[in-house]
Amino acid sequence: ETRQGLTLMEEEFTTFGTARVMVSHVTYEIAEELAEQMEQIEGVTSATFGSSTVGADTGGDGEPETPEDITEYFKGADALISVTFDGEEEDEISLAALAAIRELLEPYDYYIDSAVGNSQADSLASEMGTILAVAAVIIVLVLLLTSRSYAEIPVLLLTFIAAALLNLGTNFIFGEISFVSNSVTVVLQLALAIDYAIIMLHRFLEEREHAGDREACIAAVSAAIPSISASSLTTISGLAAMMFMQFQIGFDMGIVLIKSILFSMLSVFTLMPGLLMLFSKAMERTRHRSFIPRIDRWGGFVLKLRHVGVPLFIVALVGGFFLSNRCPYVYGYTQIETARQNESQVAEQRVSDTFGTQNVIALLVPRGDYDSEKALLERLEACDQVDYAMGLSNIEVMDGHTLTDALTPRQFSEMTDLDYELVCLLYTAYAAEEEAYGRIVGGLDDYAVPLMDMFFFAYDKAEEGYVDLDEGQQADLDDLYEQLDNARVQMLGENYTRMLINLNLPEEGAETFAFLQTIHREAERYYDADSVYLVGDSTSDYDLSVSFARDNIMISVLSVVFVIIVLLFTFQSVGLPILLILVIQGSIWINFSFPGMAQKPIFFLSYLIVTAIQMGANIDYAIVISSWYNELKAEMSRREAIVQALNLSFPTVLTSGSILSSAGFLIAQITTEPAIVGIGECLCRGTLISMFLEIGRASCR
Repeated sequence: ETRQGLTLMEEEFTTFGTARVMVSHVTYEIAEELAEQMEQIEGVTSATFGSSTVGADTGGDGEPETPEDITEYFKGADALISVTFDGEEEDEISLAALAAIRELLEPYDYYIDSAVGNSQADSLASEMGTILAVAAVIIVLVLLLTSRSYAEIPVLLLTFIAAALLNLGTNFIFGEISFVSNSVTVVLQLALAIDYAIIMLHRFLEEREHAGDREACIAAVSAAIPSISASSLTTISGLAAMMFMQFQIGFDMGIVLIKSILFSMLSVFTLMPGLLMLFSKAMERTRHRSFIPRIDRWGGFVLKLRHVGVPLFIVALVGGFFLSNRCPYVYGYTQIETARQNESQVAEQRVSDTFGTQNVIALLVPRGDYDSEKALLERLEACDQVDYAMGLSNIEVMDGHTLTDALTPRQFSEMTDLDYELVCLLYTAYAAEEEAYGRIVGGLDDYAVPLMDMFFFAYDKAEEGYVDLDEGQQADLDDLYEQLDNARVQMLGENYTRMLINLNLPEEGAETFAFLQTIHREAERYYDADSVYLVGDSTSDYDLSVSFARDNIMISVLSVVFVIIVLLFTFQSVGLPILLILVIQGSIWINFSFPGMAQKPIFFLSYLIVTAIQMGANIDYAIVISSWYNELKAEMSRREAIVQALNLSFPTVLTSGSILSSAGFLIAQITTEPAIVGIGECLCRGTLISMFLEIGRASCR
């Protein structure tokens, strides 16, 4: 419904940019003066300080304002000025006007809460540049600690850079992608696919101990292809599950990340062997002692505790399942806390803390029935949950008349101070244009026409020269026309009328979602259900909450099914895939039991994406360990094979896991985008849990 309503609004209405400007440490008089100066700025339609107009000391009904009324826009030494621009949020005239307002307020302590000039895409792109720079430093440090020679590092970095450039450079084939996908793909590609290069490198180093460089490289490619292919297919399976989400960003991120995995494999299988040969001598010359300890004792310890470890894992699995189901999901950003806030978020928070939040939704209904519109607005305004409901049918123009009131020639003449005979001529011409010839013949005294329709007709005739007005009348007509035209383009479309409803409810929650259904029921008293649309943050959150239940089950089931199918073909065993799935699914449940226990809200999209990525990517660790075990058990006892498999796979798991968790941690700490924060935080924690469980899974053998 939200998407359909937004499309209608884009097609039929103009939505002027607005801003809530809070100026601190000023007097009432200074605030009035600043509002007057803002209103003179080119590109500003109005700058309101007070309940109705600049400098007003009465309420909208003419009654003196109470102290409670005044605190809505002036509290302590903080003043709230509401600004409306001449253009939409991204129009140059609005951006220029906002810049002029900032220049005007430079000597003051001020905060501007506005979508004008507030680009999430630009902000996130800037933050991801910082994240990539810090991530690059951390990756180099991790590789220095986990490598066996310093020359390994350029091999890994060049392989990844080539894969990242190929992926970024081919995004154009989709026409357009989400700015979220474009920003986080590089970091997630690094986190998801770096272990392919690490597996290849470690295989090459193992083979080179008893073969020449060329033979070792050939053997490494041959041995690494099965495990890397299985690993990539499980990752692709998890990402493919995301593509079945109703929320389209799931498809967007899924297909972009799948492409990144394919390019990572291409780079590892084609570019990396050449780099290994090119750097092989340098790798020999720059060898250093290994900083990664052997974990023989850990392997032995895990085996000794297998009779305790398995029951403990089962308890953790069951506990994680129940606690993760208590995780509080949210569908908007208002309840999500981020480690950092950008300038616009700080301003929004300060304004909201001082003067309260705004929760405005748009109600779209078919145009033309002004009586139904007025009745609906009256019913909505009577609801306790509504601060105000505004539409063409309750916007007062003058003398208590609203835009849609039907006026007779006498009433229109008195309101506009136009000559009565001139008005009668206008009504006659209007009736002729509407083909209401009976009115012309029967008399115009009781012929009532909606004020707005009659006014625009009169203005058009004056512009065409059919009506002569003196200078004063023309100036009044022009001023009124500008105000009414602004109202018309915002509220009246070709097929629909838009009404604005300000709720005194939080953006999301059971009460808010229930009241949205109440608004629908009230609107459906006068209009067909299929022709009523609600659009706003609350309606978006409601739509997402409805789709989340389906998406959650869909992703969980599909990711498990896809991964099991890949593992069945990889290991040609039934028991091992089930064991691997249990461990990874258990790590997912345990991961999300933390916000469940703390009752910390988590953005629903973060949960869906991390679930898919953790299922597809973290199972790589299980595949590496299992591949080594299956290879070694033919040469030694099962106990020795388990210990040795853990030793050989530990460098790969540690390197890949530390990079993935570091990338997640950096995203969570640096970005200010709430949805991305949750992805980073949960990915970091989930990866560490998966590493621990996979290293301890050997006891289940």
